[in-house]
Amino acid sequence: MNYLVAVLPDRIQAEAAYLALEEEGINSTILGKGYKTADEFGLIDPKDQAKKQAQLMATWLIPFGFFAGFTFSLITGLDTFAWAGEVGNHIVGGLLGAASGAMGGVVVGGGVGLLVGGGDALPYRNRLDAGKYLVAVQGSETLTRQATRILRQFDPENIQGYADTSNV
Repeated sequence: MNYLVAVLPDRIQAEAAYLALEEEGINSTILGKGYKTADEFGLIDPKDQAKKQAQLMATWLIPFGFFAGFTFSLITGLDTFAWAGEVGNHIVGGLLGAASGAMGGVVVGGGVGLLVGGGDALPYRNRLDAGKYLVAVQGSETLTRQATRILRQFDPENIQGYADTSNV
């Protein structure tokens, strides 16, 4: 499946482009104020993706960090926290390891999620927030090429095609 997304400056141009596509038998969707929202269309919110990724990373890294910190303290026999006693020392080492795991989950999961989780969704969301309109076409490569020729007549700010390779 291929996708084509064109950014148009106002509602009038978006509707005109939609009607031109419809005349050629091409189904499209308008995103913007009064039409579908980014969430309804399925544009992924990078912040939500980053949060999910950070939680997933923390789920694995916190217990691993506790185990690693506890084991390190046990193996080395360091008496870093004399006030805690021998067993308490190992538990504090485990808690410090768990805290490091949590920090790693947030940094790695959240940072990577913000950079790659949303792809082009964030710029499109920003354009929608700025009052622009998107016209999206979904279909075969031939259909999206035909839609590209039609949409270029409306001088879009941006026009971008995508190929869904997740089923390959």
